[in-house]
Amino acid sequence: MSRQTPNLESSHDSSSNADSSQASGSESFKPSSSNGSQDVRLNNSVSLSFCSSNSVSSEANLDTNEAAFKRVFSPSKPHKGNDLRWDAIQSVKCSKNEDLGLGHFRLLKKLGCGDIGSVYLAELREMGCFFAMKVMDKGMLVGRKKLVRAQTEREILGLLDHPFLPTLYSHFETDKFSCLLMEFCSGGDLHILRQKQLGKHFSEQAARFYASEVLLALEYLHMMGVVYRDLKPENVMVREDGHIMLSDFDLSLQSFASPTLIQSTSQPSCDIASYCVQPSCIVDPSCRLPIACIQPSCFKPRFLNGKPRKANKTEKGGSDSLPMLIAEPTDARSMSFVGTHEYLAPEIIRGDGHGSSVDWWTFGIFLYELLTGKTPFKGNGNRETLFNVVGQPLKFPEGSISFAAKDLIRGLLAKDPKKRLGFKKGATEIKQHPFFNNVNWALIRSTNPPEIPKPIDLSILNETLKSSVQQQQEKHSQQSDSSSGLYLEFEFF
Repeated sequence: MSRQTPNLESSHDSSSNADSSQASGSESFKPSSSNGSQDVRLNNSVSLSFCSSNSVSSEANLDTNEAAFKRVFSPSKPHKGNDLRWDAIQSVKCSKNEDLGLGHFRLLKKLGCGDIGSVYLAELREMGCFFAMKVMDKGMLVGRKKLVRAQTEREILGLLDHPFLPTLYSHFETDKFSCLLMEFCSGGDLHILRQKQLGKHFSEQAARFYASEVLLALEYLHMMGVVYRDLKPENVMVREDGHIMLSDFDLSLQSFASPTLIQSTSQPSCDIASYCVQPSCIVDPSCRLPIACIQPSCFKPRFLNGKPRKANKTEKGGSDSLPMLIAEPTDARSMSFVGTHEYLAPEIIRGDGHGSSVDWWTFGIFLYELLTGKTPFKGNGNRETLFNVVGQPLKFPEGSISFAAKDLIRGLLAKDPKKRLGFKKGATEIKQHPFFNNVNWALIRSTNPPEIPKPIDLSILNETLKSSVQQQQEKHSQQSDSSSGLYLEFEFF
């Protein structure tokens, strides 16, 4: 069951609140003939693009038009430029000489629903490619004043090109529906995956892996001027290779960011260098000490390896100093009351206005939940939860959470956003925390994930679809023209 979201709205930015309602629609579509579909087994041998390679590379089945055989590549999206799904979409357009539309897809299963739409597993007919299709009822969007949110999400998705963020392959509309075609993640989401773990929480090693990839995704979003505002395990999808992908951008805030390169200094900043991870060093809840009184056992491995050596030119702040990228949308401000109750930052609840720092608060709640299986401020009801967020101190359950993890979470969950870790230097500041020692940020995409999702057997969906068609035929026998064939409604899924 998804967690409730606040039911308040504000007009101070392009996003409004989220609530528990979901979209529905009555427009129908033709299902594919049962004789024309084949059972499909998706396993590790299938292309990571969820597209059967022989379906898109068999030129004999396509028009002789040379354009139909030309490989599709999107220069603006190099990370996904060689994805076979681009080929499949282009092949359909060329072979049928028409724009992509709802009729080119067979909807197999409802994957989930959100505040402004529902997501379906969709198969591109005759191509063997699978997508996640978000379907939004345009009448509902207008009636509930959610149209701007839907437009914002589409605009943001169109900007993205990152290994841990979704790709928008296409979008199209019918008279009643607006559809977004995105990547299908067969591993479900982190909330479901967490529930399957021993004790319903991840090990610290696994939590560090997922948190690292989420942090890189947030860093990219901030660099693009996007404040996410809706981080939670339910919105972190797991791809078939075990890596993650953020989803749901209808609550995001668009702003402007001016990425800045600054030279590193001769000394690490106090906020980073003075973090202490040994129990003997903890003298206050923030676990921060003046640099002068830090004992050798408390030094971070990245700053001290135990062997005396001379400072090199880089450490002295010379001309070869490594640059530091600061990419925070510092001008982003909003008064909207948006998000999930357990993940709301104090400044949102107080109505003080908020900026990109709310993403670092939610990142702290997210990491806490991965490690403990619950959020830190949850009360018996929404009102008590909000009170706890603003007025109650952070507490950790007894367990094996490391001091580095606790210290990172304390820094992220500072109730004053100006004192919050990441407020000044964004993800760059957070990545330097001891919790992320030994994380190879440049090669994290090549790191083996903690868990690989089991292959999905979609063949059973064919039998389910046939049964569904038979039931719908009886239901609509008197409403459908004999010449129009059978129609299957969105609400059925």
